[in-house]
Amino acid sequence: MGILKGHWQLMAITLVLFLLWNSPVVVPLKILIVFLHELSHAIATVLTGGSVEDLSLSAQQGGHVLSRGGNRFITLSAGYLGSLLIGTGLFLIALHTHLDRMVTAAFGGLTLLVTALYIRDWFPLVFCTLTGLGMLAIARYLSLEINDLVLRVIGLASMIYVPFDIFDDTIRRSGLRSDAYMLAEEFGGPTIFWGGLWLAASLAVIYYCLRNQLGESSNIAFGRETRG
Repeated sequence: MGILKGHWQLMAITLVLFLLWNSPVVVPLKILIVFLHELSHAIATVLTGGSVEDLSLSAQQGGHVLSRGGNRFITLSAGYLGSLLIGTGLFLIALHTHLDRMVTAAFGGLTLLVTALYIRDWFPLVFCTLTGLGMLAIARYLSLEINDLVLRVIGLASMIYVPFDIFDDTIRRSGLRSDAYMLAEEFGGPTIFWGGLWLAASLAVIYYCLRNQLGESSNIAFGRETRG
């Protein structure tokens, strides 16, 4: 089976994302990836013994996590790479399992939990509440195939957004106070060094995923309830 025939849906989704990347249509998806970035910081903080005081997002695709304690090297490194791993994980779950509805619902529930625990500002409060409720509604009322498609779109958007964001924040604008900038301040080395490592790691993850995990065909068979 040819590559085009076996994977035309993924190619079409990727093409649409690229064509609409700078349009308002994709902005909510970009903000969702930023949420995954900040969520990764928060998870790393909690897992390394710290506590999260506040998590916030902005309409300009920015965000921050205010925390106490935790392992700074891990928490600072977790943002870009963690959001990519979450996105890639959602993509692979959609590709290889029948857990689409369950994962979509879990994603929505986790978003609402994080909102209740850590978010205080009005914009992220509204955005994350609507996102969480929307994911729960998709899981409950829409088809298995649509749930699969939603997870794939989030995963592919993460694969596009994260490497670009790493390059833009830590290499092209190395003077920006990014995660890599703070890591360089606290652990030494130039910002570009840490950003370059993260960029190489992100590209390696994406290459492995696309090279080894797609199989002969990745297309969704719409109208077949056995696919989920």
